[in-house]
Amino acid sequence: QVQLVESGGGSVQVGGSLRLSCAASGSIFSINFMGWYRQAPGKQRELVAGITSGGTTTYAVSVKGRFTISRDNAKNTVYLQMNSLKPEDTAVYYCRAIPSGVDDYWGQGTQVTVSS
Repeated sequence: QVQLVESGGGSVQVGGSLRLSCAASGSIFSINFMGWYRQAPGKQRELVAGITSGGTTTYAVSVKGRFTISRDNAKNTVYLQMNSLKPEDTAVYYCRAIPSGVDDYWGQGTQVTVSS
């Protein structure tokens, strides 16, 4: 019973920036992991960036150095700052939250389109 609310998607030109936000709410005390995934047409869903409650981060090689994930544990909110966007970043981006239990929650997805 966790709800994920995403915001910040949209369309930008090559080299532009976007900031995605995802807030988790519900009957939870903490969330061990929050992350961003993306899925482009004809491709598998992939992990873009993730962060644990302790602050450990991981990034896909394709976005390292351009994207930054951060987390506000008190608000159970995760952010994805996306800079130097490329056309290949175009995809539906999904927020994921994994509490300390066995449950797994996903957001509805938000479209990011990068055009030249």
